[in-house]
Parts: sequence; C-alpha cells; structure tokens
Amino acid sequence: MKVVYFLVAFLALASSIAFAYDPSPLQDFCVAVNETNGVFVNGKFCKDPKLVKADDFFKHIEPGNTDNKLGSKVTPVAVTEIPGLNTLGISLARIDFAPKGLNPPHTHPRGTEILIVIEGTLFVGFVASNQNNNTLFTKVLNKGDVFVFPIGLIHFQQNVGYGNAIAIAGLSSQNPGVITIANAVFGATPPISSDVLTKAFQVDKSVINYLEKQFWYDNN
Repeated sequence: MKVVYFLVAFLALASSIAFAYDPSPLQDFCVAVNETNGVFVNGKFCKDPKLVKADDFFKHIEPGNTDNKLGSKVTPVAVTEIPGLNTLGISLARIDFAPKGLNPPHTHPRGTEILIVIEGTLFVGFVASNQNNNTLFTKVLNKGDVFVFPIGLIHFQQNVGYGNAIAIAGLSSQNPGVITIANAVFGATPPISSDVLTKAFQVDKSVINYLEKQFWYDNN
C-alpha cells in the first residue's frame, strides 16, 4: 500500500511540474488567428501552416511614450502582438523610463521575468511570499546588468539615474498576464468594499475613499 501512495504522490508531483508553465508545442508552429474555423490549441486557433508568412513572427517596437503620471511605458510583445508566439511559451516587453520613472509594483501570474538594462540605471526589487516573511530583495542595475523576478511575486523597477532608461524583459509564457497592485486593489470594477479595505490596511475610510478616487494608470 505504501508503494501505491508513493506512486500517486510521484505522479501528482510530476503533473504539477509538467503544467507549471506553458505546455511544449507538438508542431513547428501554431500561428494564432482570431477565426474559429481552425484548430484550437493553447487558447488560440491555429492558422493553416500553408498560409503562414514571415510577418506572423515579426514586429517592430518603437520607444514607449513616458509622458504620464508614472513616467514609464511597458510595450508588451506577447502572443497578441506576434501571433507566431502561440504555443512557444515565451514573450518579452520593452520598458521605457523617463528620469525617476516607475514601473509600479505588479505581478505576472503566469510567467517568470528576466530583465536586462539596455540604458540607464534602475532600482529593482521583488517581495517574497508570506511563508518567506515577505522579504524584499532589491538591486541597483546598470547597463548590461540582468535580474530575475520569480513567477507570481510582486516586483517593480524605478529609474534612479539622471537620464532616460530602457530595459528588455523576457517572460516564460506567451501570455504571462499582469496585475498592477494599486489598480487591482483601489481601481477594481466594481470597487472592493471600503469595509474590507479599511480593515485590511488598518486606515480610516477617508483614506480608502481618497485612494479610490485617484486615476489608476495602466502602463501596459
């Protein structure tokens, strides 16, 4: 009986590992299309391989407009932007920063992020989960430096240099998703109950009302 329990536990562990990230493709490519008369794979329908073109795997990215409250702009390059990424399990984003610009605390529920600084100096960090005492890990990055943000953990980047900054982030999913913490908590639709938020943050209701009235900017 112990052997049976061991095998069940082993199979459960193997399954959780196998499905922890985007599944591996079983064909050369599966270019995503919006039509519904294709083959449904990994959340997208596939274009007929005979109709696939080089442009299905290509996109030109311009610098992002940082003229906003946060002084930053994230330009994603995921399956929505490049249909050829479908089933390939990767994506990236270009992040532009004005001086003192901030990519605010956020999380990617379906992807680990690896970031390289192309220009400028960034202060970056992530917060571990409750079981690891919400430990904050931070680092100042300069041109050429690389930093990893583990999947699902809250993280941020801020330009602490005197000029503009640029970073490229690689993500371990074709559609990693993003949850901006301030937007999700204070800009939810419909709003989260003020009673819930006042107790959660241990502040007066007027503080919650003030925060909920702010313009929560989505820079993705």
